Amino acid sequence: MENNNLSKHQYFYSVGLSYKKADAEIRGKFSLDALAKTRLLEQAKEEGIESLIVTSTCNRTEIYGFAEHPFQLIKLICENSQGSVESFQKVGFVYKNQEAINHMFRVGTGLDSQILGDFEIISQIRSSFTQSKAMGLANNFMERLVNAVIQASKKIKTDTEISSGATSVSFASVQYIMKNVEDIGNKNILLFGTGKIGRNTCENLVKHTKNEHITLINRTKDKAEKLAGKLNLIVKDYSELHLELQKADVVVVATGAQNPTVDKAILNLKKPLLILDLSIPKNVNEDVQELDGVTLIHMDYLSQLTDETLENRKNHIPAAEAIIEEIKEEFNVWTKGRKFAPTIHALKEKLNAIKTSELNFQSKKIADFNEEQAEIISARIIQKITTHFANHLKDDDTMVDESIEWIEKVFKIGLAAK
Repeated sequence: MENNNLSKHQYFYSVGLSYKKADAEIRGKFSLDALAKTRLLEQAKEEGIESLIVTSTCNRTEIYGFAEHPFQLIKLICENSQGSVESFQKVGFVYKNQEAINHMFRVGTGLDSQILGDFEIISQIRSSFTQSKAMGLANNFMERLVNAVIQASKKIKTDTEISSGATSVSFASVQYIMKNVEDIGNKNILLFGTGKIGRNTCENLVKHTKNEHITLINRTKDKAEKLAGKLNLIVKDYSELHLELQKADVVVVATGAQNPTVDKAILNLKKPLLILDLSIPKNVNEDVQELDGVTLIHMDYLSQLTDETLENRKNHIPAAEAIIEEIKEEFNVWTKGRKFAPTIHALKEKLNAIKTSELNFQSKKIADFNEEQAEIISARIIQKITTHFANHLKDDDTMVDESIEWIEKVFKIGLAAK
């Protein structure tokens, strides 16, 4: 792909890191909360970056944006998180132009998700774009691209079965619990943290285990009470966490804290305990495993669990990829046209100026000169000429940048200097 941006000195990049090369601990260091994302966008604006969006989930932290060099975007991530440039160089990725576009399509349609067909990321991309646009950091290219990715995501979800069956970290957690804890319906389950993953896990627990001994704890109690009201569960104060941990047989930790909230010191156990840490960064200290009877499972392990549902989803990848190619091609045609449209417009103006000058000359030179007929004929000729140039620039084999430069030079249009 050639550089189809507004500036010939900038390129479209996707930079970031994901579960593919970065483990949960590293991803935690590069994670960006709402405040950090806002700071990053403000910094980008101050540094003259015209358009970018930033996403940060438990599985990835990524920036899509325009820059002269990708380090400008890498620097934004590192300076607004606890990650370092050195760490990024080990696990991060950089995609440019068409590769960056391809990457956004695969991420937004669930093909790059840790669990194939997980479409939760598209809402993140949508909300990230909304925030960037509100701050004046989303140009027409970005808006068109995001809309194309959203369109592909919807079509894949509707027209294929790549998201069929319940396969997510939340569901995998419940599957693990049901397979590894006997008589789960009568065990005491404690859910600490009622964010999105926590809520989904809780709903799956209620649905699949039929357990009536589920207790919720959240730093903000009213959020836990709202969820408990829907599912008829027990809510305890955050101050009672250490007591509830003693009673529990299974603990699911899904908080958004930046540092561990459960560790060896807080546990005073009299029976075996299964702990599932679904948090990024990790919210359960590894030292809990030093205690007898404690089993600690992190979300990375749960995400690797495959079942028949996940295997079936793989059969629908070709259909999903075909949809992506179709919509991506429409976007690329628009992008290419957007690039050469000013040149074609300027060419037409140049030819019209030549036409006007020549018609004025001939009208003075020829006594019975039919100016109206000459106007019609010359206008048709100009239309045919510009159409020929436009078709040449649309051709997949055309080097668009070189052709535009040639047209501007031959007809002395002067756009290249602008």
